[in-house]
Amino acid sequence: MIVIFAIMVALSIPAYSWMKKTNHDRAERRKSLVSPIVMVPGSSATTERFNPLITLLNKDTQHPHSVLKVKVSTDGKLHYSGSINRGDNEPIIVIGFENNKDGYNNIKKQAQWLDMAFYQVSQTYKFNNFKAFGHSNGGLVWTYWLEHYYADYNSEIKIKRLMTLASPFNFNESNINHKTQMLSDFIKYKKRIPKSLIVYSLTGGESYESDGIVPEASVAAAKYVFQNQVKSFMEITVTGAGAGHSDLPQNKQVVEVMKQYLLQKKVPNPVPKNDINQKRIKKSKKK
Repeated sequence: MIVIFAIMVALSIPAYSWMKKTNHDRAERRKSLVSPIVMVPGSSATTERFNPLITLLNKDTQHPHSVLKVKVSTDGKLHYSGSINRGDNEPIIVIGFENNKDGYNNIKKQAQWLDMAFYQVSQTYKFNNFKAFGHSNGGLVWTYWLEHYYADYNSEIKIKRLMTLASPFNFNESNINHKTQMLSDFIKYKKRIPKSLIVYSLTGGESYESDGIVPEASVAAAKYVFQNQVKSFMEITVTGAGAGHSDLPQNKQVVEVMKQYLLQKKVPNPVPKNDINQKRIKKSKKK
């Protein structure tokens, strides 16, 4: 009995320490004011992809966003550059991948690597909510992550908004009747996407059919994933100079849309005609 008691005491000490640390971490996370913007670049892009965009976001602001960049190697190792400044409640975290090639299989791998990096930064900085941004395939990586990994964090970390920019949800297919395997899978598992999420889908309007690389119909296929699933869904088309696929991340209109809808402040109600709920606003006539 003495031996058994001694073993139980020995086992209870680390269990108590672990429980105490876990409770402390949860309390610290609940009190956190940090709400980062986590960005994922598209195929063939590195963690430097958003440098011009971040410069524009930080221009003429009293509270510039500090930037932490995380590159994930194919072996799962994380390489950091930059830092999050003390007192910055809305830092930018850029997560990129050593293997940044195109294709559905790679998007699945990148979602797994995104999860590795996200877990580490969320443990380090203890934030309880965040916003997500993805350019091109980056938006697809976020969508796969939401459907297959987000449930592990849902009780402690909430995703508030997702903004995808020129993300080809049906790859290069312009006919929605010809759904790719990726789009079919996204639709199949869309019930896993949180209903509280607000989603913005931006597309470039270099022509009536494409942003020069991605078919407009492929970007528009996002509605089959998010419609009747998330709280709100808005489609926005950016036209004019700099509306080509590669130019969109530093497009001034895109920057303004990000400032209006993605950055930390009271988010305006989506435009009624684009809202998935299709709410009608009745304007009262003056007598």
